[in-house]
Amino acid sequence: MDVYNSYQAFIAVLIFFSGTCIFSFLNVIIYRVPRKMDFVRGHSLCPSCSHQLGALDLIPLFSYVFLGGKCRYCKKKIGVRDTLIELFGGGAALFCAWYYKENPAVALTVFLFFCILTVVSFMDIDTMEIEDGSWIAIYILAVAACFTMPEISLVSRLMGVVCVSIPMLLLTLAVPGAFGGGDIKLMGACGAFLGWKITLVSAFLAILLGGIWGIGLLLGKKKSRKDHFAFGPFLCMGMVIGLLWGEQIISWYLGFLKI
Repeated sequence: MDVYNSYQAFIAVLIFFSGTCIFSFLNVIIYRVPRKMDFVRGHSLCPSCSHQLGALDLIPLFSYVFLGGKCRYCKKKIGVRDTLIELFGGGAALFCAWYYKENPAVALTVFLFFCILTVVSFMDIDTMEIEDGSWIAIYILAVAACFTMPEISLVSRLMGVVCVSIPMLLLTLAVPGAFGGGDIKLMGACGAFLGWKITLVSAFLAILLGGIWGIGLLLGKKKSRKDHFAFGPFLCMGMVIGLLWGEQIISWYLGFLKI
């Protein structure tokens, strides 16, 4: 039994560390792609002194802790966001492995979905834009999901492409600036991945969360009614919640309405 527990602990640590490494690479994508930089080749640099970082500076989580959150060369503080993203990556990998432990293929598919949504969220926060490559990647993943998650029918996926994205497009045509083009394309792609029911739930949750955030910004006088804020992160949060607990939300809602 002790050997089994030790093996399980080793696998958990391996999954967690793999998740941090993958999300460390996503940090590179988030930073470099909007700047038209090569995210495969090239060396990482300190954002303050531009010194080329070595292997000891790039170990996910550990480098930040061991270096005290400072650059080893110029001693200036390093932003904690990248480290938090790495930590989230490790947690996401562990969560997917546990939540979908009966089906590793689904666990991998969902983890990759989380990876793309993370890139979308932070790129949108940084640039107020959603790169075309993001929603294209989700469409490709949706094709793979047809095999790993066959419980979502092809018809449901096709309906998911249009059930939210088309209303968003029509609203944007009627009210310019209501949604960004990237938001609309993202919802279409995610509809192909999630199917129409979960896409509707996800969109509702995104509007709810985004509305709460927007009201908070207005009350705090950090934004005016004419200002825009990144809506992509709220779409992504809505889709994560919808994917994991959308069916339960639908059941609760129908029970509440006594349908």
